[in-house]
Amino acid sequence: MRARNRWSGVRLPTLTALVVLTALGGLAIMTATAGAGNGASHGSATLTNLAGDTVGFATFTEDATGTVHVNVKATGLSEGLHGIHVHNTGSCASNFAGAGSHHNPFVAPNPAPTHGAHAGDLPNLTVNPAGAGRLNTPTGRFTLTQSWSTIFDGNGSALVIHAAQDDLVTDPTGNSGARIACGIIEEG
Repeated sequence: MRARNRWSGVRLPTLTALVVLTALGGLAIMTATAGAGNGASHGSATLTNLAGDTVGFATFTEDATGTVHVNVKATGLSEGLHGIHVHNTGSCASNFAGAGSHHNPFVAPNPAPTHGAHAGDLPNLTVNPAGAGRLNTPTGRFTLTQSWSTIFDGNGSALVIHAAQDDLVTDPTGNSGARIACGIIEEG
């Protein structure tokens, strides 16, 4: 007795559709599995000034290439350039000193041949005459997912805006002056 081919009575278009659906289902499972357990890919912070007033918001999004896109909107600041950095502790206590120093897992000095050397260094925030500032920049210096440069390590991270511009030279702070706004960066 010969074994019967279970597909012998299936029409070719039906068989093709079944193969395509099976492949797509496998692709969906592989995509879901690849994203599982990789940690956060989004973060956000609410920025407050020393008086405790909300002065801005920041979002962090890590794309599939590992680039983190940082988007900051702030108001009520003085016109001009302001240093803005990711700091190595998720705290804004003690007039923002609780945020610690710049996120710097490489233990790199400032200056560097390109903008900054610390992983937490970002381009200066430009504030217009109305006191509104906006920064939209990509960075490959830190991640949101688990890695040696993640900002979601054991002690978290904070985003700090400074009173003066980062001169991109002075070690370790860029001579950017007092901390005038701070927000704890939260996952999700």
